[in-house]
Amino acid sequence: MTELMRTNDLVLISAVEALLGGAGIDCMVADQHMSVLEGSVGVLPRRVLVTDDDLKRARRLLADAGLGHALPPG
Repeated sequence: MTELMRTNDLVLISAVEALLGGAGIDCMVADQHMSVLEGSVGVLPRRVLVTDDDLKRARRLLADAGLGHALPPG
């Protein structure tokens, strides 16, 4: 699995999961339960992971959907 993006924005994560799922791209959100350690403040970002084979297609999908600003460079 490769990191597609990292964010604290839970709404953005939900939108990304829906877009990827609709395109048949499996993803996993890592670090969801870190709030237990941080005290539910929301300072630790969650990571959206996709398979190496789907990374390029997932990046293109998010860019086409107007979410390219949330992607790391590269």
